Amino acid sequence: MLKNLTTTRVGGPAHQLVTATSEAELAQAVAAADSAGQKVLLIGGGSNLVISDEGFPGVAIQIATRGLHLDEQPSGKVLLRAAAGESWDATVEYSLVQGLSGLEALSGIPGCTGATPVQNVGAYGADVSQALAWARVYDRQTSQVLKLDNSQLEFAYRDSVIKRTSNDGSPRYVVLEVAFLLERESLSAPIRYAELARRLDVEAGDRADALLVRQTVLELRRSKGMVFDPKDPDSHSTGSFFTNPIVDAGVLERLPENAPNYPVPQEGMVKLSAAWLIDQAGFGKGYGLEGTGGFSVADGRASLSTKHTLAITNRGGAKAADIVAIARAVRAGVQERFGIMLVNEPLLIGLEL
Repeated sequence: MLKNLTTTRVGGPAHQLVTATSEAELAQAVAAADSAGQKVLLIGGGSNLVISDEGFPGVAIQIATRGLHLDEQPSGKVLLRAAAGESWDATVEYSLVQGLSGLEALSGIPGCTGATPVQNVGAYGADVSQALAWARVYDRQTSQVLKLDNSQLEFAYRDSVIKRTSNDGSPRYVVLEVAFLLERESLSAPIRYAELARRLDVEAGDRADALLVRQTVLELRRSKGMVFDPKDPDSHSTGSFFTNPIVDAGVLERLPENAPNYPVPQEGMVKLSAAWLIDQAGFGKGYGLEGTGGFSVADGRASLSTKHTLAITNRGGAKAADIVAIARAVRAGVQERFGIMLVNEPLLIGLEL
């Protein structure tokens, strides 16, 4: 059952399941499925997937490649190369143990390293595009291995060319290896997130001890149920289910003055807090549990996290339909209250909101 390979713990069986432990096995498995006209589902850490209860009617390929390597650069910086199947948090930890900084604010994010460039994974004011040098990929259209540099990946907020060229979650470009250009430095990259800066007792834009930044980020994430723990149902989720909406700045005129909003590169646009919108639309922490107005949605099997309104959690025995039912209710409520349509962050396999 595919639920055993995901952090939300939902999903039926695959028609075929293949585990790839090398780049060659990964490319060959994808090529064989394509030649046979079969659908392909790539599974790394399973932290960004909600798979239907019926399962997947094609080939599910579990990416289990391993390898971390350092290449000293003439500039004095260091290139950290990581196999796609390496745990992302283990990659971050390795970089810090090696005396490198640049990834510390991204500590504790579940999933595999190869998934990070797909939607430009980020948290606490940082994202992978800030340090990523290139990704080596297998192009399913040409059957070639390519190296896409940072600019060719066309990064945007939770987006990239890899994500935009995917079809129903199945990518044209299969990530084989990712490389990050990091500093040999004990201090972190500049702290861009106000909450993190406060916890570190520094000003936004300042640096702090990189190992301390990692420790602080992990503490913050655990307090919000955002570090997977088999014993904590609040962490049995895909993390943030909805992205922070980027909307026309004119929307602020019809929102309360205290509505959190953040600048974005796009002129005339602004980023809002999905968590704030959800809470203000009447969906508090634990929505869906017994004693809340949402209990009837999934009979308590799924709910918003009791620690963070952005995560939709499996409380034990939930089906994919229960997770989606909670998401649907929340999205509809925010749309009704604010006229803003939230967009799901995880891939929905065989499901629709």
